[in-house]
Amino acid sequence: EKVKELFVITNELESLYPGRRFTIDGHTIGSIGEVLVAEKLKLDLLPNSTEKHDAIDSEGRLYQIKATTKDRVALSAEPDNLIVIKIFSDGTWDIIYNGPGKPIWENAGKKQKNGQRPITLSKIQKIKSEIL
Repeated sequence: EKVKELFVITNELESLYPGRRFTIDGHTIGSIGEVLVAEKLKLDLLPNSTEKHDAIDSEGRLYQIKATTKDRVALSAEPDNLIVIKIFSDGTWDIIYNGPGKPIWENAGKKQKNGQRPITLSKIQKIKSEIL
């Protein structure tokens, strides 16, 4: 509910100040995504900035969690397992992908200056339909 409230406030600010964007992005959207996924899927979050993975399940499987409000995510390393979610402007969200990290990593774009490899959600969904 708090996440939904955050998006409502953002939308209200944009209505009050036409032409100004109050985007929720970067670390904020990443942390929101990690918490949403961990709660829904009963995962334990690893310490902040743990290399390559964000969470672990009760059987010891490791997961990287990526959240976006746009049409792409970026990876900086190949995770064991990957969960990608899209968060919508009303604060609702959908799991786009929950599966092995390898096929997404192998199909991500070339490494950018920031060290990350981008991949679109449509490409992730195509890979998902082929492997899951």
